[in-house]
Amino acid sequence: MVPLSHMVAFGVAAMIIIVIPGPNVMFSVGRALVLGRRAAVLSVVGTGMGTTVCLVAASLGLGALLMAWAMLFLAVKIAGALYLIFLGANAIRERRKLSEALRAEIPAADERRVLRQGFLVGVTNPKTVVFFAAVLPQFAVPEAGWLPLQFLVIGAVFPVLQVLSDIVWAVGAASARQWFARSPRRVEAIGATGGAMIIGVGTTVAFSGNG
Repeated sequence: MVPLSHMVAFGVAAMIIIVIPGPNVMFSVGRALVLGRRAAVLSVVGTGMGTTVCLVAASLGLGALLMAWAMLFLAVKIAGALYLIFLGANAIRERRKLSEALRAEIPAADERRVLRQGFLVGVTNPKTVVFFAAVLPQFAVPEAGWLPLQFLVIGAVFPVLQVLSDIVWAVGAASARQWFARSPRRVEAIGATGGAMIIGVGTTVAFSGNG
């Protein structure tokens, strides 16, 4: 139904956007520094799920609605930014608890929360919404069938590439975390750095343009 060449071309365009660190990457790296490799990978899975929701929404026309209705787009963006800033501030506030956290396993409840947080970051990422709304339609072929289905098939390349790329970032950051954690004096710096990165993501999202 969808020409393979179109999917490959979309994949190339998507990868250019994905490899540039944005909210999803920075959030996962921040989680890796604060909570370790497992939480970082769960964050990547969560952001991938959020991206998939954005893809489905864009395919059904919500992406175009958000682009056309500036106030709705702004509300989504600000809500995501404030949530990120809250998470970053919380990580900085609790940085002194990292000594125990580094030696303990993350409870299942915490893992579910990390997954949920990652999902919220992914689903409110304005870069993803804009990309799907503005770029995805260019790779569809009207005469090849129902457009929403084409958008879903072509766009499915994006979350797959995103998860693969973001996991590399997350695992790399988690490895660096383990190195820093060998010195007790560096533990608080880990929490503060991770929290500051997440706050930076929130601030960037809040002041980013709509297109």
